[in-house]
Amino acid sequence: MRDPRHGPLVAMLLVLTVVTGLVDAVSYLALGHVFVANMTGNVVFLGFALVGAPGLSATASLAALAAFLVGSLAGGRLAERRPGHRGRLLVAAVAAQSVLLAVCTVLAAALGHTADPVRYTLIGVLGGAMGLQNAVVRALKVPDLTTTVLTMTLTALAADRAGPRRLASAAWMFAGALLGAVLVLHAAVPVALAAALALLLAVAALTHHAAGRPAAPWTHPDPDR
Repeated sequence: MRDPRHGPLVAMLLVLTVVTGLVDAVSYLALGHVFVANMTGNVVFLGFALVGAPGLSATASLAALAAFLVGSLAGGRLAERRPGHRGRLLVAAVAAQSVLLAVCTVLAAALGHTADPVRYTLIGVLGGAMGLQNAVVRALKVPDLTTTVLTMTLTALAADRAGPRRLASAAWMFAGALLGAVLVLHAAVPVALAAALALLLAVAALTHHAAGRPAAPWTHPDPDR
């Protein structure tokens, strides 16, 4: 999967795919059957909830959708303000995400996650963080690595019968969801959030280090140049 056009971005986005699996495990298993990264799932859940399906909350789905849109708006603005260097854009985005995940980790550790004020705060902050990630990853333009949506990735993998990056994306999402479920069910929600935070900090540090080197093709906003 080495690609000089995208340099370390491929590996970094795969790590962010693990983060997606982790935080969606937290939100679905601990925050009331809602996703904070997978908005397709929330739209479907919203339809189910509106007709009274048990265990689902229209309010929670709407809160996640709204927060995700706000985060996406912020990510789009960030991409517009840092158009010249993809490495620095990713560092800025992941640093902002790290702050949001740190807030969630501390909040869950101090106040728990079951009371509605805390639960909705966690849904909102995590949804905003994942919307930010989605918008910035879209601006990075690394093919087959959305970090959150797998439907078209799996379709392309099967239809084209090729694409190690696509397969890796699915596998790393699965790994993140598996790890998140283990931590939520057998440790605690703050532990799962702390694991996601640690991965974000690693991505920020490694990308910052790579971005500090002399300019390479992968840093350019147009990877084909």
